[in-house]
Amino acid sequence: MLIVGELINGMYSNIALALKNHDKKIVQTCVLEQITSGADALDLCCGPASQNPLIDMPWLVEVVQEVTDKPLCLDSSNPKVIQAGLKVARNKTIINSTTADVEKLDILIPLAKKYRSGLIGITISAKGIPQNKDQRLELAAMILNQVSEKGFPIAELYLDPIVMPINVAQNQIRDILETILEFKMISKPSPKTIIGLSNISQGARPRSLINRTFLTMAVASGLDSVILDPKDKELMDTLITAELILNKNIYCDSYLEAYRKK
Repeated sequence: MLIVGELINGMYSNIALALKNHDKKIVQTCVLEQITSGADALDLCCGPASQNPLIDMPWLVEVVQEVTDKPLCLDSSNPKVIQAGLKVARNKTIINSTTADVEKLDILIPLAKKYRSGLIGITISAKGIPQNKDQRLELAAMILNQVSEKGFPIAELYLDPIVMPINVAQNQIRDILETILEFKMISKPSPKTIIGLSNISQGARPRSLINRTFLTMAVASGLDSVILDPKDKELMDTLITAELILNKNIYCDSYLEAYRKK
């Protein structure tokens, strides 16, 4: 399981302050806390706090690279911001993200190829959010078709089924879990799967319990990677235990401690 830490995001007050003042200590503290807690990669998002993301994204990349060689997930809806970050990246990168719209794919797939970056494809289009499994699979097939035509390696593609908040889209949650499973069957080799976990509990209570439960179910459905808060110890313990039960890790009485020492 690739665990992507979500906390370097301008939506959080500490990162918003860091972006405003270009205070790298705040960012680097957040980086090291997430890695210590189990993050394998780091999502970088300037968010609405940034007045100039074309400057702030490469600044974030440089600041993070000073303290880690972990992969960086460059998160923006603006391809120019993504490219600004890619230009200064030395670490492995993942572009977060492209929709299934051809005009977006035409920009981001060549960009991912040029910089040897992974690519997250979210199953959404200009027509809106899919409402069922079939619509998600149709959009995934569109992304896969474009990836194949443009010669991008499917092994570097992550498909995101778009997790919806349970308090407004409860009827879609089971479909999303089934979609994760079926993403693995739509091509050979299979694309990877990824979710933004915190979406499931947005506006709901208790958030951590909902996140833990859904993550366990998603792992059982074949999830490969997840964007989450690695500092939530109960959440991380749940993930480690779910993978243990699925025989992805070797059991010992101190398996939680052993996993964290890997």
